[in-house]
Amino acid sequence: MDINSDLGESFGAWRMGDDAALLDVVTSANVACGFHAGDPAGILDTLRAAAERGVAVGAHVAYPDLVGFGRRNMDPTSRELQADVIYQIGALQGLAAAAGTRVRYVKPHGALYNTIAHDERQARDVIAAIRAVDPGLTLMALAGSPLIQWARDAGLRVVGEAFADRAYNDDGTLVSRRQPGAVLHDADAVAERMLRLVQTGRLTAASGREVAIEADSICVHGDSPGAVQMAQRVHAVLTAAGVALRPFAD
Repeated sequence: MDINSDLGESFGAWRMGDDAALLDVVTSANVACGFHAGDPAGILDTLRAAAERGVAVGAHVAYPDLVGFGRRNMDPTSRELQADVIYQIGALQGLAAAAGTRVRYVKPHGALYNTIAHDERQARDVIAAIRAVDPGLTLMALAGSPLIQWARDAGLRVVGEAFADRAYNDDGTLVSRRQPGAVLHDADAVAERMLRLVQTGRLTAASGREVAIEADSICVHGDSPGAVQMAQRVHAVLTAAGVALRPFAD
């Protein structure tokens, strides 16, 4: 199993998360590309730290929305969206090369991630952009979403992702952050929840119903309060249960 986190999201004097501490725990790092968060110098620092620890790096591409942290819905044209994704991957590839590592996968962020999970037009634009840069890149997508099959049909390798610190709806989608209880904070409960997911392929939705989730990576959001402790607890519980932790991308 892989554990990933969204990193490189600090901007100038504004600090977001503890990248160094999380990089000691996770096996994959989704690194901001400057559109929703991150500045070039900070992104480069995160990439260097990831390279030192042997953590796999992915491009955390987003809508151009610094003010909204990439969490506001947008409806760009296909021409715009494809160019935006190509631009972000390319920028991170350059910084990664300078840091002594390389971009192995792409994980869309925030509103873009949730939109393309079900919006076929925008999904195909992101898929086309990835293929235009490097068809060997893996796409990380919401487990159980239509995006997974669309990307596989287009020839991309896809990895399904589950969220340790987010509540789920009965259909396998994430509870909106606007709803109470959407973000989970109890590290022990989250870790046991993820162990059950790994062992059974199921988790309990906000309604109390059981939901089947087929995932090869677990995300702990780097900007969540207590993110480091939560990631450490998930890592410890899975390891103690004999779960091998390694990057999904080679």
